[in-house]
Order: sequence, then structure tokens, then C-alpha cells
Amino acid sequence: METITSRANGLCTHLRKLAASSSYRRRCGEFLCDNPKLLEEALLWGGDLHTVVCTHPAALPALPQGVRVVQVPGDVMKSVSPTQMPQGMLTVCGIPSRPLPEKLDGRRYVVLDGVQDPGNVGTILRTADAFHTDGLFLVNGCADLYNPKTVRATMGAVFRCPVWSCGAEELALLLAGSGIPLYGAALREDTEDARQVGYRRCAIAIGSEGQGLSPRMLALCRKTVKIPMNSRCESLNAAVAAAVLLWEADRSEDM
Repeated sequence: METITSRANGLCTHLRKLAASSSYRRRCGEFLCDNPKLLEEALLWGGDLHTVVCTHPAALPALPQGVRVVQVPGDVMKSVSPTQMPQGMLTVCGIPSRPLPEKLDGRRYVVLDGVQDPGNVGTILRTADAFHTDGLFLVNGCADLYNPKTVRATMGAVFRCPVWSCGAEELALLLAGSGIPLYGAALREDTEDARQVGYRRCAIAIGSEGQGLSPRMLALCRKTVKIPMNSRCESLNAAVAAAVLLWEADRSEDM
């Protein structure tokens, strides 16, 4: 085990850049997990562990051979942690290579269209994993999957549920070639009550918090669905809407 006591150490600089910069993460092929729960999930689900930084080595679980382990004092941990209240452990993992598949063989997918809040993207991935979704697509400038806030919100689903980033046209070709219709959470003349829709095999599109689905994504939707709610309320948070629709899809399949 190494010990680092200087905030100016090269590893500390690397950790701060991983926390702050999407382009740096992509260039290095690494991302940062900032709590012990994420380390546990990475170990359980085959995450590509590179480095573990901690303040209390006795709290570490058994790690695979070859993982770099570094102990730092509390002030150094605070200087490199992306959170205001560090939990004493940071993990650097490799970003998996995940090219767009030629065909989708699963039953149900989620498409996020311009969802820019990292917490919402992470929460939706966590929810998608909970309700047996086969994967998630990020389209039109969504928040970076490997932003520490996104990773934290997934609660480990980032290691379990596949995620792809692509353009709307690539997505359209993939869905069409796989025989998967796209259902959008939006209002138009053909909108159906979400409780009356069959979700046996489909992709569900959720739009951005402020704008909803983009015109191009809306044009790709075979149908649109609405969640019944109080008439004085215009919409739901993107993560909440996704949770309602995915629960309904999962529930209806069991009926």
C-alpha cells in the first residue's frame, strides 16, 4: 500500500480532473466512484478497478490483484473528493468499451432525450435496472454517464445495466432493425393513457426536464403516452416520470 500526503501529488491532480472533466475522463478511459457502496458494487458486478484511495485501509474489502491501493490523510481526501462530505474512499474504474449493437434482442429499453441533470440520468438508470430494463440510450446531449453525480445516483446500476450514447438517426435505424417501437412520454393527438398501453416489447423515450422530447425524437415515436395526474399539474420530473412508466410496464407484463 502506498501513502500520499501531498495534495499536489500527480494522483491527486488526476482524481480532481476525473471528477471535473468529461473530456478528461474519456481521454483517460477512467471514471471516479466516491463512496464505499460503489466499490462494493464494482467488485460484485465485475467493474474494471484500477485504483482505490482511502483514509482507513482497515475498512477496505478484499481487492483483486493488481489494483493500486493508496492511503491518504483526511485533508488530502477532502481536496480530491467531488463531495462536500467525503466518505473516506474513492475508486477509479475503467470506462467499458460498449459499441452500439447491430441488433437489440431484449424486451424493453429506455431512451433519454436531452436529459441534462446528472442526478436524473443516474436515478433513471437505477430505476431501469430495478424494473428489468435491458438497456438505456443517451441521445441529444444528456448528462455524462460517468460524471460522479450520475454515477453516485445509479447506486451501482452503472455496473449492471448497459448504456449506449448515440444520435437520433442511429437509434432510429437500430430500433427499426430490431422491430422495437418507440413510445414517447409526450402529448399529441394520438396520446394514450399509460395504463392502457401494451409494453411487452418497446423502448420508452423520456425528454429533457424543460423542453420534453425533441421534435425529431417525437417524430420517431409510434405512439405517445401520458401519466394521469391532477389537471393543475403540467408535468413530472424526468426521473419520476420514468419510474412511473417503467413500473407500469413491468407490472402490466405480469398481468
